[in-house]
Amino acid sequence: MSQGGRGAGRAPGDDPAAEGWRFGVEPLAQARALAPRLREVAGLVLALEEEDPAVDWLLAQLRDAERRLADRLPADRRPRVGPGAGDARRVYLDHSRAIGSYNPCFPEYRIEVHGPRASGTVAFPLAFEGPPGVVHGGFLALFFDCVIQHHNCDLGVAGKTTSLTVDYHRPAPLLETLRFEVDRSLEARRITSRARLLLGDTELCTATVAAVAGDRSGLPEVSPRRSPG
Repeated sequence: MSQGGRGAGRAPGDDPAAEGWRFGVEPLAQARALAPRLREVAGLVLALEEEDPAVDWLLAQLRDAERRLADRLPADRRPRVGPGAGDARRVYLDHSRAIGSYNPCFPEYRIEVHGPRASGTVAFPLAFEGPPGVVHGGFLALFFDCVIQHHNCDLGVAGKTTSLTVDYHRPAPLLETLRFEVDRSLEARRITSRARLLLGDTELCTATVAAVAGDRSGLPEVSPRRSPG
């Protein structure tokens, strides 16, 4: 459900003033296809009333895939970022925006950015449940961090988060389309974003995120994907 999830690593000679902030390489198409399926299947398994043979079959397939994929990866699972990163490390994916489109542990959302204001929608699946029928508060904090980072990166000025405060007003229901709004200000290299999550016109929770604006020209180099073979 996310939009604007394209990313690319910074290579020598890249123009740091180019529009948008990206850091890392593009996820594979298979990762984007797999993430929503894993989230959905996790929710289905959590909702089962009794054990099912389909889960045993899935576990066997996953064990086989785990073995096959592990043989394809480098032994060193640290990312290939910076001058000291050797070829023995793994590729680093772009985390600037839409992480949930390729990583099932993150929420998916739709977002539209219009200068200092952004808005969009999100629906949390069953895998993000905390109290009965509602979203775990930790996932709401993660969600706010993701959409605010996405907003900052689309505007081309982002940086390290110094604080994230979430105020919970009402439970956020699972499986419902919720709206969010983000307002952002930039003063003296300090970014302040205020966001809220709503069901209809009812405010469910709000967040305030402060960050220090970074300098893209100082970002370390991200190693591109290795050539096949």
